[in-house]
Amino acid sequence: MMKIPKAWPALVLATSLTLAGCAGSGGSGEQESSGLGDIPTDTSGTVRVLMENVPDTDIVQGLVGEFNENYPDIEINIETMTFDQMRDRLVSSFQSAEPAYDLIVVDNPWMDDFADAGFLEPLNERIDSTPDYNPGDFFASLTDITDVDGTTYGVPFYNYALGYIYNTVDMDAAGQSVPTDLDALVSTSQQLNTGAHAGIAMQPQRGYKIFEEWANWLFAAGGSIYDADGKPTLNTEQAARALDAYIETYNTAAPPNSLNWAFDEAFRSVSSGQAASMVGYNWNLPALNDPAGASGERAGQFALAPIPGGKSALGSWSWAIPANSATPDAAWAFISWITSPDIDAERVAEGGAVIRESSLTNEMVLADGYGADYYEAVGEILADAAPLSQGPGGEEMIQAVGTELNEAAAGSKSVADALRDAQAAVERIQG
Repeated sequence: MMKIPKAWPALVLATSLTLAGCAGSGGSGEQESSGLGDIPTDTSGTVRVLMENVPDTDIVQGLVGEFNENYPDIEINIETMTFDQMRDRLVSSFQSAEPAYDLIVVDNPWMDDFADAGFLEPLNERIDSTPDYNPGDFFASLTDITDVDGTTYGVPFYNYALGYIYNTVDMDAAGQSVPTDLDALVSTSQQLNTGAHAGIAMQPQRGYKIFEEWANWLFAAGGSIYDADGKPTLNTEQAARALDAYIETYNTAAPPNSLNWAFDEAFRSVSSGQAASMVGYNWNLPALNDPAGASGERAGQFALAPIPGGKSALGSWSWAIPANSATPDAAWAFISWITSPDIDAERVAEGGAVIRESSLTNEMVLADGYGADYYEAVGEILADAAPLSQGPGGEEMIQAVGTELNEAAAGSKSVADALRDAQAAVERIQG
């Protein structure tokens, strides 16, 4: 039976941690090993967790009972919150003498800032001492985000890599094939634009959404957000070509009056048949093909392909332990269990987004999930994906660039001026 995945997506120094004395660690040295790490199975404590209130959190909550079969004395209390509230709430907890959370998920633009502020516990030693954990099985595009100056501060939880999603019936009717480069993305979108539907539902909303979407055009043009030395590269010939192509696509193939559209509007447009394609999160495909979902009679018509040009924009959530966690051992017991190879495959089969390469070929995932073609495409996407930001000030940087891009899409600023100002903003924010 089809399962529905996620539907719609003054600083302080680190406190020193002495693991043997932390609350939540076990008692005598005779405890039974869980086989999943050096945290004994009779470890006790309450782990207060903050997560976004979205369906992927529901999948994790559904696995807590199974975790307690291994660690019966660890209580997992998950609090959910809307995305817009999370960052401020986390910073408040980090700085409090009585922190609210022992385990958190961190959005990738926050990782460097939180790590540099000393808010997160380094995890290298915990990972290295966890038998059979196989950290090399995580996609490198995801673990790169968790590494700050050579130290690992997180473990992948969820990917937000984008792919090209299209209606196969509309594609065939237009006599088109899946675009494989930037020029083809523009022309295919235009050919798919008919009186019956738009060619592509876009997300040019000011801020995060347009930057996340346009980055795929940038990669397809051969551009990058940063060079090999980490310097921003937004004011280049490739970036100008990508923004010109993005604006042309919007003006000639997107639904009218959609300048302020974000994910929800684009998804509804595609699922309802009002648009033939979109650049969306890879895990949107199962929801579009769900017979009980929003697509109705169009369910089963949709397919996923890598972004034209092959490189995708990437978002990611990572598990992390606050430096002031009251129960870091118990928190690690849960992280290492929920992200272990077998349990990760179980989570992915239930609709969770892929983080491990092995989950793509796991028999249970292929039998209970969404099919080999889907997981093959996801693997290609994650093999070559890059985040919007790296280094400090990620959230501010994304909003600043997205503001400039929207100005260009709206026609209130030239492409040259928008890219010049975007470059200047990133240099100012990130030094």
